[in-house]
Amino acid sequence: MGGAIAKTRLRLLRPLGDEQVPQRVEALRPVGFPQAEFSGFLVTGPGMWLDEHGAQRHENGLVELTVSSEPLGLSADVSVFHDIWGPFDFRGTPHPEVHQQNAPRLAAALKELDALVGVAAEPGEPTYFGRAEGYGVGAPDAEDGRGPDLTDQL
Repeated sequence: MGGAIAKTRLRLLRPLGDEQVPQRVEALRPVGFPQAEFSGFLVTGPGMWLDEHGAQRHENGLVELTVSSEPLGLSADVSVFHDIWGPFDFRGTPHPEVHQQNAPRLAAALKELDALVGVAAEPGEPTYFGRAEGYGVGAPDAEDGRGPDLTDQL
């Protein structure tokens, strides 16, 4: 038993829940391997966040979703890549309005993913930029009302 390793890119112009998305993914099966099965996929691309006034801002790479069916069954991994999800920006400046506009959206998406997969999410390992806590990004230790300056790693 073996496998064929193949990668492809699919531009999604529809929401992931659209019934045509699985059909398009299935159509990407290599012609030489008509019985091939997908072991996983990565969803990334532009996203939208809300500034302190509620205005929409578009940004590439806000969130990544990796779905895998190997080795122990279906799993999903969510990674976030922006300071809008936490109470401080990467310079350590508080931005409560930005946090209040965006953190509930992340929490709702993670809860929806829990419901879709059928199990509660488990937080991953902390990184230099933050740690998962509940359905969001945990607040770092603050000193004099400021968070840590993380810009040395940007």
